[in-house]
Amino acid sequence: MTAATFLRIGTRRAQLVGCLLLVALVVSGCSGGGQGAYIIRPHYFWDSLLSPSPTIVNAIGLTLGISVVAQFIGVVLGVFAAMGKMARFVPFRIVANFYIWIFRGTPLLVQLSFLFFGLQTARVFMWPSVVFGPIDILPEILAGIVILGVNEGAYMAEIVRAGIMAVDPGQTEAAKSLGMTFRLTMTRIVLPQAARVIIPPLGNEFNNMLKTTSLLSALSIFELYTTFSNLSAVSFAPFELFGACAIWYLLLTTLWGFVQSWIERKFAKGTVGSQTQGPGWRMRLMGRTSFDADARSLGGH
Repeated sequence: MTAATFLRIGTRRAQLVGCLLLVALVVSGCSGGGQGAYIIRPHYFWDSLLSPSPTIVNAIGLTLGISVVAQFIGVVLGVFAAMGKMARFVPFRIVANFYIWIFRGTPLLVQLSFLFFGLQTARVFMWPSVVFGPIDILPEILAGIVILGVNEGAYMAEIVRAGIMAVDPGQTEAAKSLGMTFRLTMTRIVLPQAARVIIPPLGNEFNNMLKTTSLLSALSIFELYTTFSNLSAVSFAPFELFGACAIWYLLLTTLWGFVQSWIERKFAKGTVGSQTQGPGWRMRLMGRTSFDADARSLGGH
């Protein structure tokens, strides 16, 4: 499809969403006189978007911070796990496969509950608070970052492994013939070339991480979803506030869509078809792309 076609599809979807919201507002407004009817208060919605309180701003910052650090941990663990899975040393392969099996095969919510509440209640491990200068990281935030990162590492391991396998084996043989060590071969020859394959699904994983942080409500962390949930409980305006919460998540993922498209273009320079490498941001937001299938085939969620 052409860009114009995708734009028309996106416009129709936006019109459909707008119509549904209008119908919901009209129905709610028409039933406003009945006993116990829900009364729409639009100012909660618009104030949360146009003039967010410091609580909402802090929640957005916390969501972004957790996502970035957890994704970084996931990428590092994913590289090591991929190396371990491809290693000739059998114990490394066993450990890497066991790690991937555990964290890909159990729900993230269960992992959060077990590794935070379970370990602390049984006195197996007590999550500490960490201080970095003026920043005080509470135990539940530290646990959330680490658990999200470890979970993400299991998915990134398959993505990194697929990226490494996509590199021509002749590159590794040529590096060996030049006397390069395994570490130099991976850091200077293989991984830079594999990055072109890894970047698209990695970007999709970070997009997913931004939304997955909402599960940290199980640990009573005041990220974006928990903050709006508490505001809704106080004001009893779930329709308006959760709608605003959805818009904030949509804004964050949309902005990341632009960044991801730019990163992919940078890594695609000098390759065949670099001018058309990767889908544009409209394709990411308005419809399924071939990169969605790539992410699933490379071990994505």
